[in-house]
Amino acid sequence: MACDTGSKPIEENKNIVKNENNNEIKKEKNMSSSLVLRKVPEFKMDAYDSKTGHYTNVSSEDYKGKWHVVCFYPADFTFVCPTEIAAMNAKYDEFQELGVEILAVSTDTKFSHKRFVETEPLLKGLKLTIGADPTGAVSRAFGVMIEEQGVALRGRFLINPDGVVVAQEVQAPMVGRNVHEFLRQVRAWQHAEKTGEVCPAGWVPGKKTLPVNTDVEQMTGRVGDYITVEEIMS
Repeated sequence: MACDTGSKPIEENKNIVKNENNNEIKKEKNMSSSLVLRKVPEFKMDAYDSKTGHYTNVSSEDYKGKWHVVCFYPADFTFVCPTEIAAMNAKYDEFQELGVEILAVSTDTKFSHKRFVETEPLLKGLKLTIGADPTGAVSRAFGVMIEEQGVALRGRFLINPDGVVVAQEVQAPMVGRNVHEFLRQVRAWQHAEKTGEVCPAGWVPGKKTLPVNTDVEQMTGRVGDYITVEEIMS
């Protein structure tokens, strides 16, 4: 089971295509490279809408023109996964205030999602929509499918209103992600795109940004004139 196994390396699975003479002509990797600064993959799938308690359909078209996050998790009825879903749900209203839509996804069916939400105490009052990707097609498109196990890695993708992936976090199943840090990143990205300024390490609203949009020549090689290590770490 993906959530309770160690972080063993996944053996690379290459699809070797050969011609009529049995000569190798192409190799394809199942795991894709980073999606950052690429257009979000198009998708369409069944889903369970926890807010209404009904099955529905979701697609990439539903999120066009919006900030949104597609958040993959390994499986229903596991252990770390409900803690992550519950944490995202606890911050649901803050995401909504920022205009960010949330789509959780696993390779379980919509029927499994429904029962999972109904029986897991941590998911009481869940407001999220959970996409069903039993064929793994969407997980593969985002490059997070573990083919040997039939489940997805913990992959979280932040997409801007132009449909461009601006942040990506992918990790092995045993450790859950931090929703507070993700919210910080969302606020930083929205500020940067709105103002043209850039956000230093650990930036939160109210702290200094770096005005590369106006002072780029003066800042080159002299960032320390604008901000100190103490300010960065405060």
